[in-house]
Amino acid sequence: MTDTIALLIVDDHPVVRDGLVAILGTQPDFKVAGEAASGEAALALYERLRPDVILLDLNLPRKDGREVLAEIKEDEDLRRIPVVILTVSGAEEDIIKTYNLHANCYIRKPVDLDQFIEVVKSIDYFWLTIVTLPTN
Repeated sequence: MTDTIALLIVDDHPVVRDGLVAILGTQPDFKVAGEAASGEAALALYERLRPDVILLDLNLPRKDGREVLAEIKEDEDLRRIPVVILTVSGAEEDIIKTYNLHANCYIRKPVDLDQFIEVVKSIDYFWLTIVTLPTN
């Protein structure tokens, strides 16, 4: 594995994307490889960028996060890329469906800014300190 983890951030809210970039992009071991505001844009980017980890919202325009997740996990070359669902939805059917589609984890986005920062820092800690990622 490389010393830097390349992230693809997929969220339709610019404030969330900017927050993730501001928090994770300043970490020396993370590189924000790309950002997408829709499922279609994400699908166009992930094949070209080959990120190490994808942070994916479920509620996206045109092609939602469930569809994006399904396409990533159906592709033999891309399915081993960890996909972290980062969404406001706490609906049990969303949780079950995304795990059935082989999401690597499901995290609810807090609406409180301080809690959001703590969640993002925990993502940073988990993927940099605890997890061993495959080499692309």
